[in-house]
Amino acid sequence: MTDYNALKAHLRGELIQPGDANYDDARKLYNAMIDKKPEAIVRCVDVADVMACVNHARSNGILLAVRGGGHNGPGLGSCDGGLVIDLSRMRGVRVDPAAKTAQVEGGCVWGDVDHATHPFGLAAASGIISTTGVGGLTLGGGIGHLSRKCGLSIDNLLSVDVVLADGSFVTANDQQNQDLFWALRGGGGNFGVVTSFTFRLHPVSTVMAGPIFYAVEDAPAVMKAYEQFITTAPEEINGFFAFIVVPPVDLFPASLHMRTVCGVVWCSTASQERTAELLKPAESWATPLLVGVGPMPFPVLQSLFDGLYTPGLQWYWKADFVDHLTEESIARHLEHGSKLPSMFSTMHMYPINGAVHKVGSGDMAFSYRQTKWAEVIVGVDPDPANKDKIMKWARDYWDAVHPFAAPGAYVNFMMEEGTARVEATYGANYSRLQAIKAKYDPENLFRVNQNIAPKAVGAGS
Repeated sequence: MTDYNALKAHLRGELIQPGDANYDDARKLYNAMIDKKPEAIVRCVDVADVMACVNHARSNGILLAVRGGGHNGPGLGSCDGGLVIDLSRMRGVRVDPAAKTAQVEGGCVWGDVDHATHPFGLAAASGIISTTGVGGLTLGGGIGHLSRKCGLSIDNLLSVDVVLADGSFVTANDQQNQDLFWALRGGGGNFGVVTSFTFRLHPVSTVMAGPIFYAVEDAPAVMKAYEQFITTAPEEINGFFAFIVVPPVDLFPASLHMRTVCGVVWCSTASQERTAELLKPAESWATPLLVGVGPMPFPVLQSLFDGLYTPGLQWYWKADFVDHLTEESIARHLEHGSKLPSMFSTMHMYPINGAVHKVGSGDMAFSYRQTKWAEVIVGVDPDPANKDKIMKWARDYWDAVHPFAAPGAYVNFMMEEGTARVEATYGANYSRLQAIKAKYDPENLFRVNQNIAPKAVGAGS
């Protein structure tokens, strides 16, 4: 085992190793399907701790992983036999209500941001679960309830502070290290450890939100009508399509508990009256089983799924970008979406049109700027005995619908699927990302991620 005494002398945070009483707890991952045993975990408390860890890993040839909120599907916030930089104690948020910005430390989850911004009547463009890490979600793009209105999280990113592979600390924005800033907006954790994000905030406080559920047999009619609606809908309204098993909670009528349904989970920043007018046609797509749209504080919407998707479940993800729903693809969705293998398993289609389409495909690393949805198929179950069942369902479902999808997928929804899949995800931006990787991390120190290998010196442009 590597000697970490020299590193420990440079830390204010806690260094945890095998044999320590809290080691097993510290190494636990959100996805319990992944079990990794690092040599050391450092719970950093400041940038100096992060710099010390990066320098120690580089100087000693140690495998390095970076963990923010820890939600990463394939467990890429940890590694076997290496060093984990754990940012979970760096969770400060500073809101500037006059400038409508928030400076957010790298270990924050979105619930931390919501807590800090909501009293000012402001919100960040984030995801759909408040326990998701800010860092991972943002660096992969950042799709969520406000995407059609406000864009992706990266579209609202104004500046970042980063510890690079050489241990140096830099700021990247439109004025400084512009190439690095371009790459970090969608390129994941390939380029350094982001210790702070500065976001543009939006005047969002109370939203009209909630689901409209339909019988699963009505999915073909609903999916066709939903596509027609969301393609041209005003940007103030967002809704993702889903196949779900209705959980047995008081939020839903007992008659629907444990029933497999299809539906759309809506979020509107418009008034109650305008939202009702906009969504009235959705009630005639098929006979609704439940119309559950109503006013709620944005942080409440953000945390609706927290109780369902708690840490420690078994997860298996498959994903695609989708441009259009054909008759054949809808038939395959119905075939597999109607056979969810557990209450937690689901298929979501998140719209990424509206404001997302106002940014060019080459303006940031995130390249899928003209597609309509980010689709994710997730097999989820608390029981390890059901691992094979949920994996098979997700793979079979994906195999059935992938021929109708775009080549790439949202990196935050991917398991470890190889270089070709990563390259397809970035498309024409991949070569530029490789060149920037070679500039800032030529030895690929930051490789425990959806990895973009540095372009070799003398390789093509």
